[in-house]
Amino acid sequence: MPTELLPAVYDLTVDERNGARYRAFLVDGETPTLFDCGFPDTTDALFAEIEATGVTPERLVVTHADGDHVGGFDAVVERYGVETYLPEQSDTGAAYDPDHRYADGDRVGDFVAVYTPGHRDDHHALVDEGRSLAVLGDAASGSDQRGLPAGYFLLPPAVYTDDLHRAEASLERLLDYDFDAALLYHGASVTEDASERLRAFVEFAGRP
Repeated sequence: MPTELLPAVYDLTVDERNGARYRAFLVDGETPTLFDCGFPDTTDALFAEIEATGVTPERLVVTHADGDHVGGFDAVVERYGVETYLPEQSDTGAAYDPDHRYADGDRVGDFVAVYTPGHRDDHHALVDEGRSLAVLGDAASGSDQRGLPAGYFLLPPAVYTDDLHRAEASLERLLDYDFDAALLYHGASVTEDASERLRAFVEFAGRP
């Protein structure tokens, strides 16, 4: 079942495999928006989670083109007829071309795209300061992913990251924004004081 992390913000579990949980997020509003769409073989689970919210997505935003984030792209387009947004660098291999390509500083509805490369070269976070909400994708992981108390940030695991140093440096770009909640795909999302906790992590990580 979906989890309503915040009012009208839903955490959708699409699969649990190899000791990891995979998810998408659905944010209701003037244009209900699905952030990422799971693997090609988890679309049935994704649709069941979406239907359980009672919210029908009208927009699909992909944070980056890893298979667990973009694999369900064609199926979501076919089922919901959503307007689609992909980073300008992303190569999805999907049958459908995206309606829009976005880049750093572009607006996607009420969200602004923030280029955060490192995990992958096409990676973007999306921030809605009016809603005090950030979708961080895989720019960071939840601290509980490595057995620590939940509610804090870690860098994504090096084994799954193209350039860990670049990923760490990219987090500094998010310090220009204020948000109470940050949605994370691996480990628990941070739903209180997120920008302050991110700043504390970045400043600690940057110490010699």
